[in-house]
Amino acid sequence: MKVELKPQAIKDLQSIRKKDAARIAGRLGEFECGLTGDIKRLTNFTPEYRLRVGNYRVLFEVEDNTVTIYRVMHRKHVYAKR
Repeated sequence: MKVELKPQAIKDLQSIRKKDAARIAGRLGEFECGLTGDIKRLTNFTPEYRLRVGNYRVLFEVEDNTVTIYRVMHRKHVYAKR
């Protein structure tokens, strides 16, 4: 699978501590071999999926053979109304 990060996701990763960002990036690298990890389909929420990495959540969608990462945020901020 191909992993694509949106500009906002890149900004999110840059604002996170380097240790946590490296851990998240490692998990995203695993997506190339398939969707693995603590993944959950979200109901009534866009994007459709989330990956849990410690206290952080990665919001993404899967279309054809591409995983599009939209946001990487701390769990207490990620589901707040926009």
